Amino acid sequence: MRLTVAGLQTAGSPGDADANLAELDGAAGAALARGADLLVTPEMFLTGYDIGDRLGELTSRDLLSEVCALARRRGIALLVGLPETEAGAVYNTVALVDADGSLVAQHRKSHLYGELDREWYTPGLDAVTVVDFRGVRLGLMICYDVEFPENVRAAALAGAHALLVPTAQMVPFTFVADVVIRTRAWENQLYVAYVNHVGTERATTYVGHSSIVGPDAEVIDRLDEETGLILGTVDTDVVAAAHRDNPYLVDRRPGLYSSIVRDLSRE
Repeated sequence: MRLTVAGLQTAGSPGDADANLAELDGAAGAALARGADLLVTPEMFLTGYDIGDRLGELTSRDLLSEVCALARRRGIALLVGLPETEAGAVYNTVALVDADGSLVAQHRKSHLYGELDREWYTPGLDAVTVVDFRGVRLGLMICYDVEFPENVRAAALAGAHALLVPTAQMVPFTFVADVVIRTRAWENQLYVAYVNHVGTERATTYVGHSSIVGPDAEVIDRLDEETGLILGTVDTDVVAAAHRDNPYLVDRRPGLYSSIVRDLSRE
């Protein structure tokens, strides 16, 4: 099976959900015109990521319903970053919505980065959310989640063909976008779509460098620091061949690793 994925790299409009929805609408049309089945946005795209107190006023709005309506109107699936509230807690979430406007899955960021995340969000409880989508098995995670190899290995062991990672990667961590993402794809033999912001929000300057990487660690498409779309096709046959040629998952020896899997924070 094949699934063509587009990623939107943009500065967005921090704190302005209406402007971001309008940009998402235009990007959805452009992605569809280029043959994409699914469009991925950066982390917290609909509100902005580093927007301080302005986040609070936006959490009461039903942004997810507006995304579902947009997907249905445009006829393209969307993976969109937005805040999610439940029982008084706020989560940094991505929502996967199909082209008919139905909600397929949500993932809450499980590994919070720094004081900016911890001030506003509650951590999710899942290392990765894995979902079957049009014959392709997708893993969903957010930004810092992908920097933990255990998370990505969990996605691979769950059969993911591709990992979709909306991010808000900032200066000085360009090397994560350029090097770590390719490494994650190679060591797990899956596709990785890493979709970032550009520009600046308050004190945070984003590095861009969004990319779609194949299981062979080759970059299929990328951007530097400009706004635009990246595009790549996930092919499940390519993933199967990669597992045969580089059988990391089969050659693992989990019994050797148990002694190093411990909670260092308690030592």
